[in-house]
Amino acid sequence: MNSNSRLFSIGNFDLKLNHFLIIAILSIAFSTSFMIRSQPADFGWELNEFDPFFNYRATQYIVDNGIDAYFQWNDELSWYPHGRNVSETSQVMLHLTAATTYGIFGTGGNLYDFTILFPVIIGSLTAIVVFALVRVIGGTTAGLFAALLFSISIPIVIRGHLGWFKSEPLGLFFSILAIYLFLSGINSKNKKIVIPKLISAGIFIVFGLSAWGGDQYFIIPLGIFLLTLPFLRTDHRFLIWTIPIFTISTIVTSLVFERLGTTFVMGLGGLSLIIPTIFLVFCIIIQSKSNKNSKNRNGLLFLVTLLIVGSSFLILNDDLQFLSLPSHRYLNAINPFLTTTDPLVDSVSEHATTTLAQSFLFHSILMIFAGIGIWIILKNSKKSNFITNDMISFSLIIGLIGVYVSSAFVRLEIFASLSIIILASLGLSILIKELNLNKPKNYLIKSSFIIGLIILLIVPIVFPVNANVLTITHNPPTFMNGGSTFSISTTDWRDSMEWIKNNTSDDAVIAAWWDYGYWIQTKAERASLADNSTLDDNVIKRIANAFLTSPEKGWKIFQYMKSDYLLIFIAGQRLAVDFEDQPIYILHGGGDESKKYWFVKIAEEPIAKYLHTDGTSGTDYFWNETLLGKMIPFTPLTYVNLQTNQQSTIYQPGFTPVYVKDIKYPIDEDGPLRLVYSSPSFNVEKGGTMIGVFVYEVNKEFITDAKIDEGSLPGIDLTPDRKEECIALLGENSIWIEESKTCFIP
Repeated sequence: MNSNSRLFSIGNFDLKLNHFLIIAILSIAFSTSFMIRSQPADFGWELNEFDPFFNYRATQYIVDNGIDAYFQWNDELSWYPHGRNVSETSQVMLHLTAATTYGIFGTGGNLYDFTILFPVIIGSLTAIVVFALVRVIGGTTAGLFAALLFSISIPIVIRGHLGWFKSEPLGLFFSILAIYLFLSGINSKNKKIVIPKLISAGIFIVFGLSAWGGDQYFIIPLGIFLLTLPFLRTDHRFLIWTIPIFTISTIVTSLVFERLGTTFVMGLGGLSLIIPTIFLVFCIIIQSKSNKNSKNRNGLLFLVTLLIVGSSFLILNDDLQFLSLPSHRYLNAINPFLTTTDPLVDSVSEHATTTLAQSFLFHSILMIFAGIGIWIILKNSKKSNFITNDMISFSLIIGLIGVYVSSAFVRLEIFASLSIIILASLGLSILIKELNLNKPKNYLIKSSFIIGLIILLIVPIVFPVNANVLTITHNPPTFMNGGSTFSISTTDWRDSMEWIKNNTSDDAVIAAWWDYGYWIQTKAERASLADNSTLDDNVIKRIANAFLTSPEKGWKIFQYMKSDYLLIFIAGQRLAVDFEDQPIYILHGGGDESKKYWFVKIAEEPIAKYLHTDGTSGTDYFWNETLLGKMIPFTPLTYVNLQTNQQSTIYQPGFTPVYVKDIKYPIDEDGPLRLVYSSPSFNVEKGGTMIGVFVYEVNKEFITDAKIDEGSLPGIDLTPDRKEECIALLGENSIWIEESKTCFIP
């Protein structure tokens, strides 16, 4: 049966066998993506990670109060007491899209459940959009390969699975759709749809940017691609009006969004489109005034001049800063060798530099296919009859840039994966075409090729055994294990947040490390001092200092920060044996006990004062002299070499501390804090995992003469009520501003 054989007709449309095959393969891609992304449901139906909880709450605010109210919303539960301007500081398009789709499709359902499922649906639909994009570049076969490979990509799936109500899934969907519309528009033979496609492309690329700031990546290959078009295409009259339409649409749409606006237009993002567009127009004019033999030379001279001027401009800007630069994260993507001295940035695991081992794990056999794709594309660039020169250029640009920028952060491997998928799909498509699999010759060779290809494509799904796409995604939501290193599902955090919600006043303020801010705001419905948006480094540094100073000084700081409760999270394991009828534990499971190093770094304190040489075990000073050490309801008992079973009463390199329970601030004593709640895991049985959440009430009646060391908390703004309180807290050299009730150390 021929692939063009008609199956049946619907009106004037003939459904052919090849149409059916396309629908079938895309259905497989969608279903595979959906099933893999849904695996965390085995552990519980919850939002995953941290940011999704804020995104859910912001979406809920739109559903309850409307869009107008959302753009006026100052979230008083965030960054207490100042709050947070949500529309100015968050990914607006994610909230708007989720609220809109919920209004259309979620009628009668629970919004929380809807947002849990949202990334799975959007991510699976993106496989279809990837098909459309790659089909424009290299044909239907390449597009189908791309859809299938996209559905099993580890970097893409792990940042878009069940509960991952974050920016990446929707940002990818909008931006890939935008690029498809752009490429389809400039290659369209139907002039009537060119303008709508290009305008839509500009709108959707901005939608993507407003959903996820990381989508600025797509501006880079687009800008470079525009620089190549005058040399790749001969239809200059067409390009000179179509490309500006796309750029103008992008710029105008970006001005609608508060977070983008003129900052994007006059920053590297906007200029990366504006300048190449201007170049394209003037280059075409120069080429039109040049003779046939010199037009490309003159165009290249103009390009070289532009690059020299642009490079000089950026060098000058490094000192003068007249051009608005993006954050370190974006600059690091451009320059992977750029280092940061900001420990807050370094403390986020997804900001770690990608290793070669991680790259091989993420992409495995697809890296080989991508290499084959590049080789075949370049080899066949002149004789290929289904991929044009401009599409060759674009595929290589986006492919190589994606691999390049991903070397900066593990989080950006999502772009490397997309690039490798495009190149690998093109390579596989060309291989199949060259083998002429439809012709009845060399059956053995063709059959072997097909079998080998299927085996190789299955490799990323099943190998390595404990780190493939199926096993990596089969993990509990972060809220179920606290973000610990243990792949377990407990109710500790759920119970803790419920306790706070039911046992504290509505206006209570909960102080905790910034990791848990969104959980406190969303699940406990209480205000927090800091959260995962990390909008104010000084506040986070202040919290770190308060935890690492003496209990009396720490109490005083949290008092002036209007905190009613303090929360810490400890993860570890109770051993299978006890010591003199006492349960013993090993800590270092990803809770605050494991984050001590970053507390110290962010507080800009000497590491050796608080931690031993392993960077994790606390010193005697940490356990005896700091507020955090006193709050952790454990005390080191001994140190053990787990390989030799040797014991030591003091720390030795290579030895692991073993702990016993020790509540220093019980509820029935009059210390600076009182332990009012501990989660169920605190009483775990022998050989069990403990992920304990501990809530301390700030004792408002506690009296101390402790003074905060002058200069220990630069820029502190604790808003006491009187000048006397300001001096008592910060010393005689502190500055009090009566009008704003502000106290700080200059």
